[in-house]
Formats: sequence, C-alpha cells, structure tokens
Amino acid sequence: MSQHWWQSAVVYQIYPRSFQDSNGDGIGDLPGIISRLDYLQKLGVGAIWLSPVYQSPNADNGYDISDYQAINPEYGTMADMDRLIAEAKRRGIRVVMDLVVNHTSDEHAWFVNARADQASPTRDYYVWSDPVDGHEPNDLTSGFIGGSAWEKDEPSGQYFLHLFSAKQIDLNWQNPKLRQAIYDMMNFWIDKGIGGFRMDVIDMIGKEPFKKRLVNGTHLHDYLHEMNRQTWADRDFLTVGEAWSAGPKDALQYSNPANQELSMIFQFGHLWADRKVGGEKWETTPLSVKRLKQALYDCQRVLGQQGWNSLFWNNHDLPRAVSRFGATTGPNRELSAKMLAITLHGLKGTPYLYQGEEIGMTDCPVNKIEQVNDVEARTIYRQLRDRGESESAAMAKLNRFSRDNARTPMQWDTSANAGFSTGQPWLAVNPNYTQINVQATLAESDSIFNTYQQLIKLRRTNPVLQTGTFAAIEGVPDTVFAYTRTLADQTWLICSNFSAEPVEVRLPARSAHRLVGNYPDYPQQLGTVKLRPYEAFMVALDV
Repeated sequence: MSQHWWQSAVVYQIYPRSFQDSNGDGIGDLPGIISRLDYLQKLGVGAIWLSPVYQSPNADNGYDISDYQAINPEYGTMADMDRLIAEAKRRGIRVVMDLVVNHTSDEHAWFVNARADQASPTRDYYVWSDPVDGHEPNDLTSGFIGGSAWEKDEPSGQYFLHLFSAKQIDLNWQNPKLRQAIYDMMNFWIDKGIGGFRMDVIDMIGKEPFKKRLVNGTHLHDYLHEMNRQTWADRDFLTVGEAWSAGPKDALQYSNPANQELSMIFQFGHLWADRKVGGEKWETTPLSVKRLKQALYDCQRVLGQQGWNSLFWNNHDLPRAVSRFGATTGPNRELSAKMLAITLHGLKGTPYLYQGEEIGMTDCPVNKIEQVNDVEARTIYRQLRDRGESESAAMAKLNRFSRDNARTPMQWDTSANAGFSTGQPWLAVNPNYTQINVQATLAESDSIFNTYQQLIKLRRTNPVLQTGTFAAIEGVPDTVFAYTRTLADQTWLICSNFSAEPVEVRLPARSAHRLVGNYPDYPQQLGTVKLRPYEAFMVALDV
C-alpha cells in the first residue's frame, strides 16, 4: 500500500463554536481559529478537522446544514474560510471539513422547495410516504427528540422522514440526481484546497426506511465507491466516516484500498467498555480495561496490512477522555492523561486528538437542566424524569455522557472566560480553567502537551509507528496494555497501566531505550517490571 500523508499525521479536531472567539460575541469563529494556528503548528498536528461551519439554523450546532456552500455568519465569511485554508497550508496543516450528507436542515433550499411544490425537482431528494391506514408508514423513532421519525406535511398529506431532530430531514440517496448534487458540492470544497472530509453517520446514507433498515443498507458501499470515483479519486485525500454500527470487519470493507471507498472509519466498539451492552446510552458500568483492550486489539489485528484504523478516545459527541478513563484531579490527572496518549498513539492508524485533550481538559458537571445545551441530553433528561427518576439521578446520568462535556470553551489562560472570549460564552467555561489551561501547560517542561508533542513527532518521523506490524504481549494483567510495533529489525514496545494501583507485569527480557514516558525514569532492562500508578512508556528494544 502506498504511503499517504494521513498515515504519518495526527489530526486535531476543532469544535469551532468553542475554540476561540475573535469578536466578543461569545461564539468561536474562523478568525479565532486562524489566530491559534501557531499553537497547533507548535503541537505538530498535520491536519485540523472542523466540525461544521456551514450555514445552519443550529438546531444541532451545525449538523443541520441549510447551505453547504456558505459559511454561517456566526463563524465568519467564505473569505475567512479561504484564509484559514491558506494560512493552515503555510504551516503544513491541512483542513478537513465535516460533511453531513445523511440529512439537511429543514431550512435548506432543497427541502423548502420540495415542501412548497410536490412537482419540485428536489421533492425526491428526501424520503416521503403516503399515510398507511391513516397513520405514519411505520414505527421508526427519532433519535434526538423521541417520538415518531415521520412528520406529516399537511398541505400534501404525505409524511417525510427525520431520524434525528424534526429540523434534520433525511436525504434520499436512491435518487441519482441528489447524489450528483452532493458530489458537485464536495468538489466545490475539494477545489478550494481542503485536505479531507469527515463524514457524519455515513453508514446511514444507504438506509431503507420502509424495510426499517437504517444502517448498512444494500447499496451503501455502491454509493461510497461512486462518491470516491466522482470526487477525490485521484488525490491524496483523507476521508473518514462515522459508523456507529461498524465492527472491525466492516472497517476493513470501508478502508481496503482495493474497494475504492474511504480512507478509514470511526468505529466505536472500544467505547462500550464502560457501558451496558444492549442498554441505553446512559446505562454505565465500571470500566472494563479488558474489554477496552480487546476491542482496540481486534481492530489492529483484523485490519492488519489491508485497511486502516482511526484512533481516538473522545470527540465532540463523547465525554472527555481523562474523565472517562483516567483521573480528574490531583497528580493522577496528568499521569493518566499522558498514559492515555501513549497507549493510543503507539497503535497503528491515524490518531485524532480532540481540542483540549492535549492539556487534560475534564468533563464539566452541571446541576440544572437549564444549564444543558445538548439537544440529545435534554430529550434524555425528559424521558428519565417521565420514567420517575429524580432530578438529581437524571442529572447524574447526563453528567456522565452529555455532549456538553466536550463542548465547553477551550481553556487558554487564567483571564476571564479562560481567554476564549471577551463576551459571554455560549456555553459556560469549566471552572477549573484557572488550573488547567494552555498558558500553564506551556510553562511546564514535562506537561501533557509536551507528551503529545513528542508522540506526534515520533509518528511523523518514524516508519515503525506509521506502518509497523502490531503484536499483543500475552499474559499481562487485565489492567495493562502491552504490545509491540515492528518494522524490519526495529521493534518498539508500548506498555501502560490503566490503574491507580501498582501492578507487576512480565515483559520480554530485553534491554531498551526510552522514546517517551510519563515518569522521569523507566526500566532500561525489561523482564518483570512493577508499573506505578498510571505508568506508561514507549521504548525501542535493543537488537
């Protein structure tokens, strides 16, 4: 397999609304991102992935697009977007756009015209149905607001489909004219010089709603192959699809170059390690490091040398990594944040780093539902209360998995609003910003930032991390990750303790030299090693 730029790069996800505000309106924007590019260059990332900045009424913070080829004025102008692409490129950073083509906003011109005129050319861009026995065509439900996923259009008497909110209307990918309109839009952005697309809920575009098959539809992979051929086929371009339904074998189907589909997908099997399998999102269990490890290792083994992995702990939809898998306070916060970095960045694939992860930002619990912005969390709260749960019990569940945890403003310094904005932020800043912020981190010689910086440089400069083969070290305790990456005569060993307690581990009896670690010393002679709380290291084994 030929080498692509994204096989040696780390991608940094930016949630534009929360990254940096440049004009004091409390909302992050494109000029704000441009002002922080030197920081991202210092970190060493090869690309930034922007959550949606297109025109949108913000029913779901931009994942409800009303115009794919316009910038939301909250974020700036198309000229700002062009400048961001150019300024990022000047620093060796590509821009990856978030692409939402499973649905549009109900305010998109396609849907406005479709609803106004049944003869409109865009009517069939969406999924419509006549009533069945005077009711909705079936019992599909909306994932964000609850209730039916079918909404009645009174003038026509037909129903239209919205699997998320009632303002996010599902597109009909069976229509070839709709597909071509999407490819034309994608080429508009590719021609502007972007480096890739992250594709929201891509496993749903082949949906067959009348068969109640919402993911992995019959023609899903046909559509992706067609998309590939119509857009980025001849470019070194990153495409990563969000696919909650996918397992490792599915990831291989998506990412095997022979299939000419995507570069990789986000799969989420490892994130069930602290959740009740088959349960609802808010039903949690104590973290099983054994399950976490098994899921990540399975991805490494199944994709092997044919496909490609995405590597991530968190994103804009998930809790903060250090709060979920590590420690939120005291010295163990930094130790566990570094441990998570080393564990993940030693694996084969493209690592994704979510804004603030590089300084160990934590979840931000709230006390009242009025403090919650997340549309999904508000719906779940209402459902929990309707089931008889107390306010405090419902809020406790929200605080574990509300998407607001990841969306609090970036913590830059100790000034008002953490240096994010001179105005009132759209979402409250985490009160711990006076201790956890970029300014403080950059002043430390052995910071979480410094660990990420080292790991990013190692991946950029060493083929062992880029394409070396993966092998798990067997017989280690359940709370320990231990594996090797090998290329030719070079072998690197990565070992980490996911526990706040010391643990003894048996590693190959070899001498080694340190590449990166989260304690100042490390075992230079391996064999039986006693790992300290949250200890992690990456070493090169001597030949």
